This record gives sequence, C-alpha cells and structure tokens, in this order.
Amino acid sequence: MDTRKSISVIIPTYNGRHLLQAYLPLTYAAIKNTGGNYEVIIVDDCSEDGSAGFIRAEYPEAVLIVNDENKGFSHAYNRGIEAARFELILLLSADVKLSIDYFEHQWKYFLAWDTFGVIGRIVDLEGDHIQEAARVPKLMGLKIKTDYCYYTHDSSNRLFTFYLPGVNALIDAEKLKQIGGFYELFSPFFCADIELSLRAWRLKWKCHYEHSAVCHRDTVTVAKNAGQAELVKNVYYRNWLYLHAIHLNGWALAGWYFQITITDVLPNLFADKTGIWESYKNLLSNRAAIKDYKERVKILLDKNDTHITVFNVVTKIRNSVKNKKVTRFKAGHD
Repeated sequence: MDTRKSISVIIPTYNGRHLLQAYLPLTYAAIKNTGGNYEVIIVDDCSEDGSAGFIRAEYPEAVLIVNDENKGFSHAYNRGIEAARFELILLLSADVKLSIDYFEHQWKYFLAWDTFGVIGRIVDLEGDHIQEAARVPKLMGLKIKTDYCYYTHDSSNRLFTFYLPGVNALIDAEKLKQIGGFYELFSPFFCADIELSLRAWRLKWKCHYEHSAVCHRDTVTVAKNAGQAELVKNVYYRNWLYLHAIHLNGWALAGWYFQITITDVLPNLFADKTGIWESYKNLLSNRAAIKDYKERVKILLDKNDTHITVFNVVTKIRNSVKNKKVTRFKAGHD
C-alpha cells in the first residue's frame, strides 16, 4: 500500500538569504525524492537582505509570501498554513538541512487517525550530536517544564514527544488548520510550538518522534550580546507564563499564580532582578487576550468532546516511557 501523502513545506525567513542558498536545494531534493505532490512556501518576514528577490529569481516555482511588517515566527507560519494546499505540512526552519530520505520513515504515522504530527532527529550540521529528540514533560508543583530528551534505535517502538519544535515538524494539515495554527500571543518567538502541541494533545491527538528521520541544523547564536540575551530570556519566561495561564483552570490556575509569585516573582524582586517582574506584568496586562485564547481552547475541547487537562498529558507521556529501553539525555529549552 502506498502510504505517501502530498506535502506543503513552509519556510519562514528573516534576513536568511544565505541559509536559503545553502539548504533550500537540499529541501527540494528531499521533497522530490518522495515521488508525491509538493509545494514549497517561503514566507519572507520583511527581510532586508534581498531574500524575496533571490527566491523570485532562483526558485520561481516556490510560493512566495512577503510580509509588510516583521511579526515573528507565529504570524509567518500562520500565513504559510493558510496558503498550504496539501495533506501534510512540514514546518521547517531555514537553517535546517534535510537528508535525502527524510520523509521515508514518517509516512506510517499518518495511517493512524489520531496522529497530529511527527518530528525527526535533529543533529548538528557536522557530526552526530543530537540537538532534539523526543521530549518528556514534568511538573514542578503546578509548573509545567520540559524534563529530558530520549530516543531508541528500535524502529518498532513508537515514541511520544511533548511537543513538535517549530524548526522541524511534519503535521496533518487538516488538523493544523482545524486547531487554528499558532497563537500569535507568543510572538515574536518561543513557546508557540509547545503551546500548539499541548493544544493537540488535549484534543486526543498524538505527537511522535522518529529517530530514523535525520536532519541537520546550523548552530546559530540567537543573542549577540548580553542585552539581547536578557531580552530573549525575558520573552521566553513571559511566554511560559502565557502558556500556563491559557491551559490551567480553576484551583490549578489559582495555585499556579500563588506558586510563581512565591517562588519566582518575589525572590527576583528582592534580588533586584526586574526581568521576571516585567514578564509577570505583561501577563497581568494581557489578561483580556489570554481570556480570548482560553475561550478558543475551550471551544476546541467542547467541539471534540474532550476534557483532557495538561496534567493528563504529562502523565500520559511520562507513563509511555516506563519500561521502555531508551537512551535519555538532557538538552536545552527548559
């Protein structure tokens, strides 16, 4: 039985012409190797390096979407998702190098009705150091955290992952559109992919990891100086707050607010570290937007007749790893 599906590849880019020049040929090679229908959608997020002109000249067959304003990761992907025409959507960072047989081991997952998406093994550009594998969540009180990565070489043993990273995720297009794409509250970056995956899990859909599907990623330094590093840290913490505020309810939400006030906000204020306080103020000032997103999640859950909580999701994934022979390792993104 032919299990291949048609694929829309979505690549957002911001001043990434050099990355497109280096890795887009390999993306085309991998997608053509599937033998199925495909399209490549490039979303230029207001670049200033001639990325759009390069695509028009060198890849006229690509679908090019040019944003008038830089709005970040979530908005760029959402524009691509709206334009996508095929059965599966590959969310792909411009700095990722696909192997020629990248898709070969992933078709099987989409034979199951409840597959939301699958990620492959992300390794360094040169070498075999694993950057991303399957992720396991944990709870610290009422705070959701990522715990450890894990994998197995046993191809018959399917692994769950807490989330599908936005740099590399093959997703059922119908489900991705039904779920509403990325929540742009998380712009410009960080946690939108985690929240999207959590939403999918709560709708009884599954996120998988396939160790045999290998891609390589350029190691890029996001922050070039201490000021930028602090900004990135604050945005990351702010977006983790947003994620909790959207997905916790009732006593759990009240308890979480109490926990972060005691364990995070007050200690940092006493230490004269104002970054977390600024993130907390953003959380409070955006209550109306958070309420709107909470309502969107509730509508989705009611429509799919599910009452799965974040605690159910954490338990399900952690229990799935028990008694399995896997290799565990720590990675970033905690």
